[in-house]
Amino acid sequence: MKPPHGNRPGGSSRPPSDRGPYRGPGGSSSRPTGQAPRGETRGGYTNGPGGTRDGHKPRNEAPRHDGPRPGGKPQAPRGEFQARTPREDYKPRAPRDEFQPRAPRDEFQPRAPGSTRLSAPPQRAREHDAARHAPDAPKGTVWLYGHHAVSAALANPARRLRRLLLTEEAEAAISKHLTPPWAVSPEKVDRARLDHLLGRDVVHQGAALLADTLAPPSLQSVLEKEGIIVVLDQVTDPRNVGAIMRSAAAFGAAAVITQDRNAPEETGALAKAASGALETMPLLRAVNIARTIIALKAADVWCIGLDAGGKPLSGPDFAGRRVALVLGAEGEGLRRLTRETCDEIGGLTIRGAVESLNVSAAASVALYELSRR
Repeated sequence: MKPPHGNRPGGSSRPPSDRGPYRGPGGSSSRPTGQAPRGETRGGYTNGPGGTRDGHKPRNEAPRHDGPRPGGKPQAPRGEFQARTPREDYKPRAPRDEFQPRAPRDEFQPRAPGSTRLSAPPQRAREHDAARHAPDAPKGTVWLYGHHAVSAALANPARRLRRLLLTEEAEAAISKHLTPPWAVSPEKVDRARLDHLLGRDVVHQGAALLADTLAPPSLQSVLEKEGIIVVLDQVTDPRNVGAIMRSAAAFGAAAVITQDRNAPEETGALAKAASGALETMPLLRAVNIARTIIALKAADVWCIGLDAGGKPLSGPDFAGRRVALVLGAEGEGLRRLTRETCDEIGGLTIRGAVESLNVSAAASVALYELSRR
């Protein structure tokens, strides 16, 4: 236990608060050497108000303002809410007009008496189910599926084959149409693997063939062949294109011409719908359909556009001529420039409650009528 201050050696009996100023030897009130009096600096450190530390300004150098700031607005005391004064130039926003539904488009063109519209009903979705579920394949190749499409590709010497996947049932069915050995050896698989590869909604019939795409022919080589030339103006559905190629092969057409951009690529869905005609019917892709029609006309080919507004199509009227049948897109029909470039416009007369035909069905009827010349 520490002794009280008065009992310490050299201490005083008074408490520290009652002590007077320090008095050094001789009664002087100056502090010992090395100590600064209160209020003065010692070693750059402040001992009282107004001092500085290492030459810096004190923290509270700026005076506090109890009243309003110079040039400012009077401030409300803290804790009180002051409503904002409304702006003089403020104008309330006018209410929006009520929603006006857009007038429906005319889906059907006015037809001439005794004739009906030939194009198919409108199909707004350009991405079809077959295109969305197309299997992945290396660039420049395509997966073909179905008995007829695979058999025709195996028999086509112009095809470069890479892989052949077959179930036991599909191999037996294809062997009846095309006797092995084939250019590529088959790989035995089950249907579950083909479903995973091609998609569950694809009717592959247990056969899939990976092959390179065919090289498109030139227009000159098409003109050297005999038969009707089919021109498709922005027909986008691969199944419609495949069905038209199948009908063109059935009626002895020379080739099918599609647009380079707004037309489907060579896909398994197209080959499946063509049912083998993709390997025998030349498929030419043109950059501009109107210029292609002009080139056909320069080669003495009579170009007939199929539309509901034309006169009834009659095959014997074109006896002795080489003709080209021009078909428009699904729903929209022939474009204006394509229609104006054709030599004439022909139509099909349909009797009954049906007002339109699918573009592939209309192509079959027109090809049959033109083959009677």
